[in-house]
Amino acid sequence: MQPKTQSSEERDYLLGMIDEQAAATFLGYTVRALQNWRHRGGGPQYVRVSGRSIRYRRCDLIKWAEARLCKHTSQPCVAA
Repeated sequence: MQPKTQSSEERDYLLGMIDEQAAATFLGYTVRALQNWRHRGGGPQYVRVSGRSIRYRRCDLIKWAEARLCKHTSQPCVAA
């Protein structure tokens, strides 16, 4: 079985940058939660376009969420 290759549309979608509001909606959190994570650390990677302009790539949001997947409650599942 050959690995699935991404189309250019899929790649563009995953690498495309979205603003804070769209990123918060994508993850199911608030913009304030994203801001706190940026300040304190532990949140998804982001791009600082300027002093007041933050963007997220969907692939980074997915990667961050997948790093926190757990199979059971006794499993330490929060990535560092």
